Amino acid sequence: MGRFTGERRGLAATVLAFYGFIYMLMALSGQMPDWTAAWGSMAALYGTAFFALVAGYFWARWYAMGLGLSGLATAAFGLFQMGLDEQLLFYGGTHGAIALLLWGRSMSGAFDGRKDWRAKFHLSEAGSNKLGKAVVQATMSLPYILLYALAPKDGMGAAGFIGLALAGTGLYGLIKMRTWGVLSMGGAALALGCGLVVEPSLFTSSTGEVLSIELAGMLGIVLMLFAVVPFAAPLLRFLRSDVTANECNRF
Repeated sequence: MGRFTGERRGLAATVLAFYGFIYMLMALSGQMPDWTAAWGSMAALYGTAFFALVAGYFWARWYAMGLGLSGLATAAFGLFQMGLDEQLLFYGGTHGAIALLLWGRSMSGAFDGRKDWRAKFHLSEAGSNKLGKAVVQATMSLPYILLYALAPKDGMGAAGFIGLALAGTGLYGLIKMRTWGVLSMGGAALALGCGLVVEPSLFTSSTGEVLSIELAGMLGIVLMLFAVVPFAAPLLRFLRSDVTANECNRF
């Protein structure tokens, strides 16, 4: 898929815009008022991906691929639970298409493969790939964290809101190549884990059916940890070297 990079980018942006529009309509329809915040936030996720992809931000391809893979995983799990379903097949197929359309070295040339931003952050090819995988995994976790935090449920769900805030802040910090971004994402996983242990994790749909969202929270934690783990060892080495330097300076 080394050709038609512009067309592939346009198709991926179209799918993102479609889902952003659908989620916005769901939020504004008023048919499920308890879900307004969740659907509106999902619309914001897809709208951000669409805008970033069109604007050509260096991180846009990673972010959009993360949303695509998240939707594909959601559809796959739904098909495993419910069997063949046309809506799930369409949802999974279109999200998988986002990731496939943006895949490849030729496509990265317009985004994360640009030399200007790599020079700005002093990143090698290996460092760029490492950062890209972390951004993709962190973005994959966001829809699940949003569901856990904003779906109507019994109890306040404070841990979910804290985890969501830390996850969003951490992803921003990661893109900006800041150490606090990694720490914030680790804090998000910790907050969500605490929420799963100490807070109610049931929500009631508009039809009165009670469903569990524990799985969404657990998936959010696992994916966020996958994004954090590759940076754990370098972060510890940096902190140790900083402490050692400070101790030497005392003498």
